[in-house]
Amino acid sequence: MTLVSALHTTEPGGKPGLRDWRELMKPERLAAMQPSRLSGTRAFMNKMIRERWDISVERFDVDADAAGTIVYSIKAPLQEFCFIAFSFPPKPEGRTGRIIGRSWDMMGTLNEGPATEAQIEEARAQLPKLYRGRASTNALVWCRSNRSMRAFSATLEALAEGRQPEIEDLNAACYLMRNTGLDGNGTFGTRPFPSLGPDHALGGVLEAQLLLAYLMRELACDLVEHLARLRSEMAVKLDPALRRFLGVGNGSALGLIFFVQKHPRLMNAWITARETAIAAALGLKLQRGDPRTLDLIGLIRRVAVFRNEDRMMYETFASSETVAREVASLVPLLEELHAEGRVRGDAADYPLDAIARLAESSLAPESYETFLSLLIELVPETADRLIAGVEGADELAVDPLMTVGEMAALLDADYSWALETDMSAPDAQAYVWYKSETAEEPRRGLRAEIPEAVDLGLDLPGDLQALRADLATGEAGTPMARFLLAHPQHRLMVARAQSLAGTHFHTPLANINSGDFVPIDLVRLMNVAFHGIDKTRDYLQRNLRGVLYHGAPTREDIRSGEGLRWFYPEEPKA
Repeated sequence: MTLVSALHTTEPGGKPGLRDWRELMKPERLAAMQPSRLSGTRAFMNKMIRERWDISVERFDVDADAAGTIVYSIKAPLQEFCFIAFSFPPKPEGRTGRIIGRSWDMMGTLNEGPATEAQIEEARAQLPKLYRGRASTNALVWCRSNRSMRAFSATLEALAEGRQPEIEDLNAACYLMRNTGLDGNGTFGTRPFPSLGPDHALGGVLEAQLLLAYLMRELACDLVEHLARLRSEMAVKLDPALRRFLGVGNGSALGLIFFVQKHPRLMNAWITARETAIAAALGLKLQRGDPRTLDLIGLIRRVAVFRNEDRMMYETFASSETVAREVASLVPLLEELHAEGRVRGDAADYPLDAIARLAESSLAPESYETFLSLLIELVPETADRLIAGVEGADELAVDPLMTVGEMAALLDADYSWALETDMSAPDAQAYVWYKSETAEEPRRGLRAEIPEAVDLGLDLPGDLQALRADLATGEAGTPMARFLLAHPQHRLMVARAQSLAGTHFHTPLANINSGDFVPIDLVRLMNVAFHGIDKTRDYLQRNLRGVLYHGAPTREDIRSGEGLRWFYPEEPKA
């Protein structure tokens, strides 16, 4: 069975290869990517389960008004951490999910080593100062969170009455608390992540933030149980199935666009790992009766249930009903493969690749990417090895000996999309990226309305076209060192292009200043595919809200090494 594909490539010998970056790196394609085994939350949770991390409550001094101190101990195989948190009574004033907020229900710090009284008191003094505060020398990340008032209150009332909360009171949000800030990597004086090194227990990409987000989930569940006990002698604990179902709320906006632009090596490493894992799965030679086919059918049915139970409303992206229906439509093909070793009556060396090509031509991009993400579960060892190797140094260096002619050839080969972008179009420079004076929040506005704004975004098409034009005026044999002496404004673009030469999954093919650029596409790439957030709802095509660790194991599960297939949770039954 042979189908022409806009995305899939084939290696010599017919084996599936990596997808074509010229198509895959378009923003609308990146936005369709779904959570997978290589997403941050899933990869880090799998690591904790494999290594059986021990997370325990060391202190829970909180009164009936929810004011007090909470301390957790986190023990990895070779390292210990502590989470020092302060709970506050909810207040309506200054309550917001944005960084300009001044009122939170919880503030905390993730520190290396066990907690001491001195560190607890230092955190108590410094955390409320926020941007005027200074973290201790062993602090990795500061955090803040707020309750989902409706879900938290309904859960507290139910537990205090000796019963479990109704799923209808929980599934509209799927969390008790939402993350309103995870600040690390030098912010407030926290320890810079590059200093941790690969042997550190949290040395992987974003692992310190990912641990703290999980601890927010555990704290929210522990807090509601604690308050219920203080309210009533009849109180019961949350059913473990409900605790697993509840994740952590998360909201993100335009700042993630800057992250994508400023970390091209990381983006390339991660997307390359993901695409390599997909190609490995597509290259499996499944025959009749292979148990992996039944495993994939089970995963698809699990997704269909999860999506059909989804209560979220989506403005821009495919509805969950659509995704459930379309992904489930692949089950008959897989059942035929399992029973007969064929796909639509045809034998194929790589049957999953044949099904993927059929799916690409008939399914919505989001449904198709869901299928590809499930395929990765068929090659778990490969996927885990690939994600463990993902890294991306921020430094971009200039090769001073490359010649002008070589530099021009590099741009023509790797950046034809940028060189061909029409920067003279009426709306090509319609928008500017800046930070507000009051809150330092990333924003995007019409250039004509804020002519004084300093553009903080990277104008890749414009800058690369200017570089290519100046290269055309120089001698082909001139070294870049001499060229940059005459044109120092091109140093960043030269360093970026040289440092990324030979790689292709690093830069979305987009003019972010254009009127037709849709910011939510790249925000969704980061939140859904990179971080692994579920049920992401978009607002105004620039803000995204969703759920972290939806279905994640409890700390008791982790300690026991259980729960590797925790994703796409089914709603707990009464």
